[in-house]
Amino acid sequence: MTDSKYFTTTKKGEIFELKAELNSDKKEKKKEAVKKVIASMTVGKDVSALFPDVVNCMQTDNLELKKLVYLYLMNYAKSQPDMAIMAVNTFVKDCEDPNPLIRALAVRTMGCIRVDKITEYLCEPLRKCLKDEDPYVRKTAAVCVAKLHDINAQLVEDQGFLDTLKDLISDSNPMVVANAVAALSEIAESHPSSNLLDLNPQSINKLLTALNECTEWGQIFILDCLANYTPKDDREAQSICERVTPRLSHANSAVVLSAVKVLMKFMEMLSKDLDYYGTLLKKLAPPLVTLLSAEPELQYVALRNINLIVQKRPEILKHEMKVFFVKYNDPIYVKLEKLDIMIRLASQANIAQVLAELKEYATEVDVDFVRKAVRAIGRCAIKVEQSAERCVSTLLDLIQTKVNYVVQEAIVVIKDIFRKYPNKYESVIATLCENLDSLDEPEARAAMIWIVGEYAERIDNADELLESFLEGFHDESTQVQLQLLTAIVKLFLKKPTETQELVQQVLSLATQDSDNPDLRDRGYIYWRLLSTDPVAAKEVVLAEKPLISEETDLIEPTLLDELICYIGTLASVYHKPPSAFVEGGRGVVHKSLPPRTASSESTESPETAPAGAPSGEQPDVIPTQGDLLGDLLNLDLGPPVSGPPLATSSVQMGAVDLLGGGLDSLIGGPNFVAPPAAAVPANLGASMGSGLSDLFDLTSGVGTLSGSYVAPKAVWLPAMKAKGLEISGTFTRQVGSISMDLQLTNKALQVMTDFAIQFNRNSFGLAPAAPLQVHAPLSPNQTVEISLPLNTVGSVMKMEPLNNLQVAVKNNIDVFYFSTLYPLHILFVEDGKMDRQMFLATWKDIPNENEAQFQIRDCPLNAEAVSSRLQSSNIFTVAKRNVEGQDMLYQSLKLTNGIWVLAELRIQPGNPSFMALQLSLKCRAPEVSQHVYQAYETVLKN
Repeated sequence: MTDSKYFTTTKKGEIFELKAELNSDKKEKKKEAVKKVIASMTVGKDVSALFPDVVNCMQTDNLELKKLVYLYLMNYAKSQPDMAIMAVNTFVKDCEDPNPLIRALAVRTMGCIRVDKITEYLCEPLRKCLKDEDPYVRKTAAVCVAKLHDINAQLVEDQGFLDTLKDLISDSNPMVVANAVAALSEIAESHPSSNLLDLNPQSINKLLTALNECTEWGQIFILDCLANYTPKDDREAQSICERVTPRLSHANSAVVLSAVKVLMKFMEMLSKDLDYYGTLLKKLAPPLVTLLSAEPELQYVALRNINLIVQKRPEILKHEMKVFFVKYNDPIYVKLEKLDIMIRLASQANIAQVLAELKEYATEVDVDFVRKAVRAIGRCAIKVEQSAERCVSTLLDLIQTKVNYVVQEAIVVIKDIFRKYPNKYESVIATLCENLDSLDEPEARAAMIWIVGEYAERIDNADELLESFLEGFHDESTQVQLQLLTAIVKLFLKKPTETQELVQQVLSLATQDSDNPDLRDRGYIYWRLLSTDPVAAKEVVLAEKPLISEETDLIEPTLLDELICYIGTLASVYHKPPSAFVEGGRGVVHKSLPPRTASSESTESPETAPAGAPSGEQPDVIPTQGDLLGDLLNLDLGPPVSGPPLATSSVQMGAVDLLGGGLDSLIGGPNFVAPPAAAVPANLGASMGSGLSDLFDLTSGVGTLSGSYVAPKAVWLPAMKAKGLEISGTFTRQVGSISMDLQLTNKALQVMTDFAIQFNRNSFGLAPAAPLQVHAPLSPNQTVEISLPLNTVGSVMKMEPLNNLQVAVKNNIDVFYFSTLYPLHILFVEDGKMDRQMFLATWKDIPNENEAQFQIRDCPLNAEAVSSRLQSSNIFTVAKRNVEGQDMLYQSLKLTNGIWVLAELRIQPGNPSFMALQLSLKCRAPEVSQHVYQAYETVLKN
């Protein structure tokens, strides 16, 4: 007979009967009674009164009975903590039982009893089980440590269980290793600051060895742990990828996704030129395609993950378009997701195939799916320019079907096509106007009104069309009202004489008869613009519109990088970081992809690489000012971490005279005049202290005391963009130290405290050298001046433009982001004077194509004044000569990352009022030349 009989009893007074049965001498009767108790507990009856009687049944050798009693104990220990202590002795005894199953059962139950009073009694048995000879007991004990840590973290740390757990990573049994990794990962998630999983190449090797012999869930724990490791170079990354790749053929989809996560993360570190990189891309496609043959729910999870992978690396699945074609029996959520991926993979090569599919989908019966298919045709037109004409004719065919919702979606997407390709497809406007009466959805009506307003001069009866919309103005949605207001104002500016009444009518409706503040405000702005300055109104309202971008729904690059680190988790299904849906801060750690490196490039000198660029390829998208600034979203705004200074490189010598002897006379020669050495005041040593003078080697005659030119402070972050905090600033370089001089003004009504600052990765590794010190709270209308010391040992990433700096400032109100451009001369170092022999050899060695020519106009300075002013900004004159009445200055400077720039400055004496200087720059990283020229111009003209 089955166990269902235990759930059928409804007798009254059964607690007393059960009590009697539990105390029976017969083992079989006891077991039956405990089963009845568990059945009652399962259906929600309160059987806690039987606690002492059930606990007495623990003293048995019968494994089945023991399991049942332990189950009861876990459920009621919390409500009966004093009684639960009675069971402690049995636990201690069971942990030494000869049967490993009983030892493991005891330790598992101990971890599930969440009662503070009992936990300290359980430490000794747990310690024994962690070192048990049987791997089954050890693996169970490992998980128990994580459970105990959740109840009482301090106790676990004091008892040294974490160290024992770390030792288990080197265990001979793969399942013990997997559980130890799982437990440590769980603990590390709740305590992000503790470096529990201190992974190194040796421990990674052990994990990879265990990976092959684990159960599938053990493999997932190990793969997730590997994903949190950052290899030291591309060779190690490749080696790990090679050992993880076999997991892609696993039957369990969770193992496959975890393996994909590890590979996607480590691929960041591999050079695209490697043969292995191409092989890996090919290997990633089949397992992802296989996931799509599972049941619909699994397909959906796989598709959401594939959506992220395709945005990061479209080349993986570019030849697999057909697997994303929709099947007739796919559920709607799978259909919509497949459609999204089809558009992401659409390219010139497959667009014909995709359009044929989409046209087919547009005749389906599922309304939501049809709408999305029509929108997809529009997105294809915007993404693949060559297909735009075919897409427009397809959309016109669909409009001819006169199916209401198809027509409306088609009009919405045609509006976007007009924005992308102006003056190309406007011939279809007549067809669109024929369908005006059938539009009943706000988005379609708004799109049609936009088209009529935008192309009013091409539509003869534009005023009548817009007037027809105006009749029911108050019944329209806000979206339509706003669009109608703008369209009529556009029409008035294009045909002022015919539409004066119409524009007055709409302005009156928008401002006097409307409750919507957005509509009223826009109405008043237009009214004032039109009444005070019609020319300005024309410039504002009829301004040239920017082309819309190809992919408007791409995930922001920094968020995408973070989500790639969460493949196979809920975050990858929601497409949101865990912090967006996990309550509280616990267990939420920002993750990011490792920076690209390539060992082959690390041996080159800094001069052979682009200025400040990290080795490897640059990211495709560098956020623009005003975006949520790239990696700043990931930064923990704590104090900056200092690192080792960047090594400077020696200058490469060359024997070929590229100048044909033009510079030989620099070294000696009749016209040669050596520049005077910089004078150093006698009292410098006393005032500066020996430490500083040694540090900057000021007595060597290379450095200079006078600081370089400092630009006046500019507003970097206006108060309206930062909830009342206004930030102005400038950059300075004084005696070898770079500073960011900030002025913080509180224009809000509340006090501001807890300031912190962080920089995004940038071309020259600029980073704060100390925390942002605002000593007192910043009261409303108060301004404070701060000088923030900077160093150049931060993370490096080539920016566009090169001197772009993206900054995050945090206070008690929020985190604010802004961009600013720093002048390059703050990076010119004090030891940038090259000796003449070296200058000549280097000038010859740098290829001619690296030379850039510039002109500095309106600079009425003679050679001495120019040389002196430039020297104060660490641009040093190596030699000077006079050729045919022209002064020639040969100069050198060195950037903080070791890049040398050589200059020839030609000064034509004569009328100072229209004097121009000719500047030639040579550098191994030519992209810095433009910014060096700007530095010259800034220093000489200020």
